Amino acid sequence: MDGNGRWAAKRMLPRLAGHRQGVESLRRCIRACIDQGVSVLTVFAFSSENWSRPADEVSGLMDLLSLVIKREVTHLCKNQVRFHFVGDRANLSAQILEGLASAEQQTQDAVADHPKLILNVCFNYGGRWDIAQAMAKLVAQNRPINEAELASCMALSHVPDPDLIIRTGGEHRLSNFLLWQAAYSELLFTEKLWPEFDEAELALAIQSYGQRQRRFGLTPEQLSK
Repeated sequence: MDGNGRWAAKRMLPRLAGHRQGVESLRRCIRACIDQGVSVLTVFAFSSENWSRPADEVSGLMDLLSLVIKREVTHLCKNQVRFHFVGDRANLSAQILEGLASAEQQTQDAVADHPKLILNVCFNYGGRWDIAQAMAKLVAQNRPINEAELASCMALSHVPDPDLIIRTGGEHRLSNFLLWQAAYSELLFTEKLWPEFDEAELALAIQSYGQRQRRFGLTPEQLSK
């Protein structure tokens, strides 16, 4: 979800105002995913590299996360959205960790095993961290090291690999997001800043995805058969 700061700068607003507007875009995207039948939405909210940003911005993001968790969990339950926190829990305060755990439990209790949408929020997350922590689990448990075993220990092992990865803000790179899971994902890069990304933009992205042919190593002739 890239471009919050630039959206704010264009309007001569503080960067945190852009992050607040980004929350509104996430609300729209969640509703649109439910309406369009998307079953899993994974969003990159804060990377392990983002700690190097100015201290006031990092502090503001932590406060915003705490506020959003408290405010939104009731709406998530009402809309049958199951929330998962994905990321390294180190460096997060006890207050944030408690709020994340509570949101996970409340949405699990509310939607049971039949959610309309699984919402994964990647916070203090990095693709390299994910691979490293999965490998550490295998070593600690003396398990064989192969693709299947490693995949089972990844932080997003509870959902399939993503079909489509969308990056807003005009950058054309993954920036350490879902490095393992993105092996066969379709990629879409848009110039829209995240606060500008709405239901229509999501529909266009899904339409673009629907026009692509996913071959997974096969030839077009093999797929046609």
